[in-house]
Amino acid sequence: MPTLSVFFGIIVRMDSEVGAKHGKPHLHAAFSGREVVVALDGEVLAGSLPANKTKLLEAWMLIHQDDLAANWELLQRGEQCFRIDPLR
Repeated sequence: MPTLSVFFGIIVRMDSEVGAKHGKPHLHAAFSGREVVVALDGEVLAGSLPANKTKLLEAWMLIHQDDLAANWELLQRGEQCFRIDPLR
């Protein structure tokens, strides 16, 4: 699964999903052995992160919503996605 960004120990990944297991565009984020799956509209589909890391992820997603949508489309077409700047 390609890594989109890494910031404050959070690793954000996205992959194409043939068969749509989660049913909507989403990303996976991991921190310290925990993982969350978040739809691009902000809905948590599975898992969780610590509250402070969740807030950082939400802020990053809001800032980069256009980049996330573009990457989702690229991956669905079988193309390579691009890296997104980390939260600073």
